[in-house]
Amino acid sequence: MRHHLILSIILTFLVSGMIAQAVDLKDITFATENAGKVVFSHKNHIRQKQMANNCKACHDTIYPFKQKATYTMADMDKGKSCGACHNGKDAFALKDCARCHQVKEITYAVKDTGATRFSHRKHLAANPDCNACHPALFAAGHNKRATMAEMQQGKSCGACHNGKTAFSIDKCASCHPARDQKFAVKGAGNVIFSHADHANHFQCGSCHSKLYATGRSKTRVTMSAMEKGKSCGACHNSAKVFTVAGNCDRCHKGLKPKDIAFRLKDTAPVTFSHSFHSQTFKCLDCHTKIFPYKAVIGKATMADMEKGKSCGACHNDKEAFGVKANCASCHKAT
Repeated sequence: MRHHLILSIILTFLVSGMIAQAVDLKDITFATENAGKVVFSHKNHIRQKQMANNCKACHDTIYPFKQKATYTMADMDKGKSCGACHNGKDAFALKDCARCHQVKEITYAVKDTGATRFSHRKHLAANPDCNACHPALFAAGHNKRATMAEMQQGKSCGACHNGKTAFSIDKCASCHPARDQKFAVKGAGNVIFSHADHANHFQCGSCHSKLYATGRSKTRVTMSAMEKGKSCGACHNSAKVFTVAGNCDRCHKGLKPKDIAFRLKDTAPVTFSHSFHSQTFKCLDCHTKIFPYKAVIGKATMADMEKGKSCGACHNDKEAFGVKANCASCHKAT
């Protein structure tokens, strides 16, 4: 009798194990309309201490095997479905939405200012309550684009990015990538405009779109126009910051004017030294009043210089030695 009882107990355990192995515990994916996918893992749940491998903790008490029902978040808030355990006591609260609803990083393609990225991960780290934004500010699905003007009125991102709750939307570069702009200027070195340096002193609205459109313009502004207050000259006027006039090397980086050698047929060659002249004069003293930045087509004669043209504009025996009777000062015999 005792032998049969032991055998019966062993068989019971074996059959129970076989039944447990026969139960295929699959993960279940729920596709919500506007809040991403939710994956329910049977395996993760039956590992929990309060479950203790007991399927009856949920079946048929919370979830009937045969009944197919759909529950809303409002239902769960009332303790139905997932809300029976996910109440902040037995398990994490329902308001920790991102623990079940898979959220994505969102990229908005903005034509003139580059891609703007919204990070759910970073925002949830600051405030894990999805209800702070959904659905009060944003529907859980696709939303109509909001303009910057609307954001300044407190809509969309502007509801929080108001300079109090979070940084102001006036700090454009915090969301919109601002790249340095390179302008290739033939004969006068390249000019690099640094958004980062300027953003440390000014707001984006100081320039955009009063002075510049947010996109790259194909129209170049001349130094003459800047001296009249256009483009960079609107600020670089010596009143706000250094003037564009006479401070060429402040912007034209790599501006290293070369010495120019003039080979003459009937006399010794002449070498014009930029480095020597720049010790006394500014670039603006000669360019572009007397000389253009590019190579001059046609040479000035000594007679022209004696009349005040070319080198003779300064070499007139007043500002500098005269071109007349001082030939050896420039014409160096080799």
